Amino acid sequence: MPVNGSPDSPFALSPDDVAKLEAIREALLDPSPRRIGRLDQWGLADTYEVQAEIAEYREFQIAMADGTRIDGGLSTPRNLAPGQTCPAIVMPAPLSDFGRLAYFGTIPRWTQGGYAVLTYSQRGLAGSEGKIQVAGPRDVEDGVEILDFLTGQEGIDADRIGCFGASYGAGTSLLLAARDPRVKAVAGASAWGDLFTSLFENGTRHIKAFEALVALFHEERCSEEFQAIIRKIRANVIDDEVRKFAKLRSPMEQLKAYNDRELPILLTTSWHETIFSVPAVVDLFTKLQGPKSLLVQVGDHGNSELPGLVGGISKPTEMTYRWMDHHLGGSAGDGALPQFGIRSEYMHNLLSDLTHNDWADYALPKQRFHLGAVPAGKQDAPLTQGQPQAGWTRSVQAAGPDTGIVVAPKLVQTGLAERVGLPHVYKTAEIKRDVAAVWTTAPLERPMRVQGDLEVRLTVRPQTKNSTFTAYLLDCDPATGRAAIITHAPYTLTDQQAATVTFRLQPAHYVLAKGRQLQLIVDSYDPFFADENTVPAALEITSPKDNESYIDIPFATLP
Repeated sequence: MPVNGSPDSPFALSPDDVAKLEAIREALLDPSPRRIGRLDQWGLADTYEVQAEIAEYREFQIAMADGTRIDGGLSTPRNLAPGQTCPAIVMPAPLSDFGRLAYFGTIPRWTQGGYAVLTYSQRGLAGSEGKIQVAGPRDVEDGVEILDFLTGQEGIDADRIGCFGASYGAGTSLLLAARDPRVKAVAGASAWGDLFTSLFENGTRHIKAFEALVALFHEERCSEEFQAIIRKIRANVIDDEVRKFAKLRSPMEQLKAYNDRELPILLTTSWHETIFSVPAVVDLFTKLQGPKSLLVQVGDHGNSELPGLVGGISKPTEMTYRWMDHHLGGSAGDGALPQFGIRSEYMHNLLSDLTHNDWADYALPKQRFHLGAVPAGKQDAPLTQGQPQAGWTRSVQAAGPDTGIVVAPKLVQTGLAERVGLPHVYKTAEIKRDVAAVWTTAPLERPMRVQGDLEVRLTVRPQTKNSTFTAYLLDCDPATGRAAIITHAPYTLTDQQAATVTFRLQPAHYVLAKGRQLQLIVDSYDPFFADENTVPAALEITSPKDNESYIDIPFATLP
């Protein structure tokens, strides 16, 4: 996950976690009783005492072919017999001011499992020289040179190398594995599948997430190529250069390489991921033909793996240890077989744990809910099954910054609260009806589950050349008017006066109690996305005959 030392960053580590990682590094470099003893305050002294006994750790700069020096560290098992070799894990850093230090909590598990561990910070990041390339071709070539360095070390089995990374490190790991057949297995936590879709979904710029990532990269450390792309995205110039930049950095473009080698790939993401596109990760998983696993958890980007990265327990890291043990022959995990197929939690229950063979088995059959007209004397319209509802029109004005509903009040942190059972509360009565259209079902007669892909069809007449709107699906308690978000998606119409559009919402796995209501809301502004609305009358939503508006929901009664 991206982590940053600034308390203003949505990705900030706690001061305690920062102190822990720095103390771990000092103990690895100097395994004296005094250094290791400092770790006792976190209950880690015994762990790193064992680490010092069974492995040797050293840090170095690895010179690339162009002279750039990459900051790396290597832990190797002590006392290998002559001719004996061990598997190795390569970990490119997450997007973090700490670089590879963010992985230090995992090193003892790898070491005790018989692995050598090489961590490194990609060029331009943390202690590495050069300019940030955003997992571009130069970063991939750096990875190849780092594998050359690793396989040149005594005792490393060149046929048993795996890559593991979180976020930026996940993307680098996946792209390096496609380039170099020496990588025999990959695990990517908070991974991305298609970078363009993550930046530009349904014609809409993910501007808030984009600016947060640029701040983490530190613009002055970015390559000239990336700085040019930053300027274009800010100016809404989404041209072939931007598309090519994203394509070169998208694991989805490497499907042939993965499938030709039947490369084992483990991916993890979160239901309310606000950085990278969840549908693109699902699409990548679905199209992989080798051994594969997908974990989807409650929360947002990087929430779930962070405890494991700093030395605790998390599903992504535990699954990664099992994954690598199975494919590389180590023993870092608990001895259980890895999870293949799909493993998921449902909102907002961390104790839920469901498994399915593949996405087709996972996703429930869709049920169609039709958007209706506003009844006389009412301000909201019904959302019903049965016959399509044609002939109505709803006007949605261009909104200011406060509409009463947003995708997430805070990047990452809102999802983190969801993980502990505290989803953001939307007060549906306070959603401004002049800037939002609302459709609501009758109260549910029994508990229901939403599970899989959702799709919305709307006919929209924008009153300007370009028009952005966002659709949200909520779980509403009619007794209190309080609601939680299930899913969402934006859409931008460009150079059109009217269009019928059908688009995917983020997939969801959500359980609704008896008596709750589904509520679909469409508004014209969300600060998470770039706003293309330019005049007060933003758009009209209609439902013409034979093109009636609806939402398809994967929906079933709880067993």
